[in-house]
Order: sequence, then C-alpha cells, then structure tokens
Amino acid sequence: MKKIYVLLFISAIALQSFAQDKLPSNFFFKELPNGLQMLVIEDNTVPLATIEMVVKNGAYTEDSAFNGLSHLYEHMFFKANKDIPSQEEFLKRINELGISFNGTTSNERVNYYITLSNGKLTEGLEFMNSAIRYPMFLEQEMKNENPVVDGEFQRAESNPYYFLFEEFSRKFWGANYYRKNPIGLHDVILTATTEKMRTIQQKYYYPNNSMLVVAGDVDHNAVFPLIEKIYGDWVPADFDPFVKWPIPEVKPLTGITKFMATNANAQVPLFIIGFHGPDTRNDIKATYAADVFSYILQQANSQLQRDLIESGLAFQVNVSYQTEKYTGPIQIILVPNPMKIQEAYDKLWENVLNWTKPDYYTDEQLETAKNLLAIDDAYGKESTSEFVHLVTYWWASATIDYYTNYVANLQKVTRQDITNYVNKYIVDKPYVAGLMVNPSMKDMPVLKEMGFEIAK
Repeated sequence: MKKIYVLLFISAIALQSFAQDKLPSNFFFKELPNGLQMLVIEDNTVPLATIEMVVKNGAYTEDSAFNGLSHLYEHMFFKANKDIPSQEEFLKRINELGISFNGTTSNERVNYYITLSNGKLTEGLEFMNSAIRYPMFLEQEMKNENPVVDGEFQRAESNPYYFLFEEFSRKFWGANYYRKNPIGLHDVILTATTEKMRTIQQKYYYPNNSMLVVAGDVDHNAVFPLIEKIYGDWVPADFDPFVKWPIPEVKPLTGITKFMATNANAQVPLFIIGFHGPDTRNDIKATYAADVFSYILQQANSQLQRDLIESGLAFQVNVSYQTEKYTGPIQIILVPNPMKIQEAYDKLWENVLNWTKPDYYTDEQLETAKNLLAIDDAYGKESTSEFVHLVTYWWASATIDYYTNYVANLQKVTRQDITNYVNKYIVDKPYVAGLMVNPSMKDMPVLKEMGFEIAK
C-alpha cells in the first residue's frame, strides 16, 4: 500500500512530479503540497472534460456499525453543500453547466465524476471542490436518501441467487464480511445519521487520501495550476487513516465448507465455489497469472468448457479472479444440467485437479488469453470518460503503474507462473462451496451424498 505522508515540510515546493517517465505519453501526474495527487489524461478527440475525484474509502474501511455508509456518503456527495446550499440550487447548477454526473462505491474505492464541456473546466473543478470539501449532510436530505440507497439493496435481493451469494460471502470472508460488502446492511443504512457521515469525512476525506483526475480535451500545463489554485488550501490530515484504523487481514479459510440454500424462484441449480486468492500487496505476479488463467478457461475450446458445456453436463461454467489490495477472491460459478448435477460437479473437480498438468491447455490458448485481455484493455480506453474509472480503480487497489504496465506484464506470464498460482491458491487448498436449488430438489439423496444439506 502506498503510504500517505503529510507534506507540510515541503511547502516551499509548489508542485511535484512523480514517476512521469513511467507513464504513457498522454498521462501527466503531479502532487500538491497538501498531498492531493493529480492526474491529467489528454485526449483531444472530443471537446469534453471528465473530472473524477477518487478517495481511498469503501467497504474495506467499514465495520458492522458503518456497513453501507460509504455508499450512502457517495449519494450525499451530490446534495447540498456550503456553496450550493439546497438540492434545488444543486440541480439548477448542474443544468447550467450541462453536467453529467455519477459515483460508485466498491470494496476499496469511492469515486465521483462529472463530464462537461471543456470550456467549463474551471466551473467544473469549483463544483467538485464544493462537493468534496463542504458537504452539509442536511437531516431532511439524509431521510430522503436513506430509502433510495436501501432500494438499491432491495433490487439486488430481487435476484433469487442473491441469497446464495450472501450466505457464501459470510462463510467465505468470516469476520471481514462487512469489509467486502459495499451494499451494506438494511438497518445501518436506514438509521444513518449526519454524525456518522461526519465521522467518515473526518477519517478519510482529505487531499492526502485522494486523487483528482482530469481527462479529455484539456492541456495539462493549464490544468495543474488551476487545480492548485482551487484545491491548494484543502487542509491535509496529520495522520494516515490506514495506520490509525488499520484494515484487518482476512482470516485464512480452514478445511472445506459446504452448504445448500433454497429459493422458490431458483429455476436451475447453481454452485459457487471460492478460494482466497492473491492481492496486490503481497503477490502481484500471481494476480497477472490469475487473469491469464481465467481467460484460458473461458475460451470455448478449453478443456473446461468442452468437458462441461459441449458434453451437456452444464449450462454455464465460469472461473474468475478479482484483483484487490486485500485478498482477491477466486470464484467458480457452475450451472449444472439439473438432470446431471453430480456428474457436472465431479467433472468440474476432475478439471481442477488437472489444472497444473502441462497438457491441460495449449500454447495457442495461453497466447489467446493474453490477446483477449489486451483487447479488453483496449476497449476500456475507447471512451476517455469511462477509461478514467479504470485508472482510478487501479490507483486505489494497486498503483497507476500496475495498470499502465498491465498488458506488458500479462505478456510475461509463463506456464510456470500459472502452475505456481494454481498450486499456491487452489489445488488442495481450503474452500467454500455453496449450492442453491429450488425447494422441490432439496431432499434429493444425491445432494446429501455430495455433502450439500440445509443447515439445521
């Protein structure tokens, strides 16, 4: 994790360059004396500018008493503030500037972004400055917004498989469940107070825990002084929040945990199997191997797809890995043919045990996986206003360098790297396996023989 320092001792230095020589030619990075990191991404194809503020906040900073409030804070960001003191005036200003706006909250990042004409860049930066530094958290607006955020929760619950994933997550993450659950808890969201919003602000909303990105048809030589003028007096924290409130490590899994859930709306059985995977603090090399291997397995001609999908044993099988700073999850989703549940499950595990064998995949599949990832990365850059979100995700969960060198490092992944990854994180390692079925199937003897039963 990149450490955060209060930079008062270098106040004589107006702006600092940081690793500029490692960045793409259209990336320009500097840091203000108050610790606010600034990234300008120049793309002159469309006369628009996207301004994104990203904060190292999110579910990973939450315990059970605050679970879901980073998300609620994100919603309150686009409400009244000291400079625009009512929702009506806020919306009026958005219309005046022609702003498109949104925000997201994930495990390790909260980001806020607006897109507007590049001719309105100064006004846009001032708009963002007012929102990030001076939120009012009006009581009535809190009351209005709590059910809106909770409604997102309820929409997720409308998916019958949500309850499988929910129970899986609790067993998979143990005491750290709340720190991997950005959507939060009903009661915490519905009883949120202004005081709790202030607590979050006072812990994490400082320039030296944030980055401001300006992307689009802009000139970095003009943007950096403008940011300094507007944000230069934002007072930094005199502490590192991740030292003062450290993120607890995820407790390793032990043994094999199996469970079964039922839902009347579940039309087909669904398995989810999870292993604790690598993270960007401790095993960066394995994170690249995990991505490449996942893309080998998703190819239609892979052994996994042929054994399960072409054979008719399953309707869907997918293996994924999510890169994170704190324990990235490796997950397998299997939707078996309801008439061949055990055959599909056994064939899946037969494949898993063969994942380290040299002939399990071909050299062509290895290279295709790298090419597919590179193509995905290229697609991500197609729209600058969307691309900026990718950059800030990696800033929060790894580093900007991790992302800008991503494709090059994928090309370096070898068979031995993949074997090391599979041996270290998957084969013969503890895991959690969950199964959801329709209630009419729950008493099938075969499910009990496989170790899946309703908890008593």
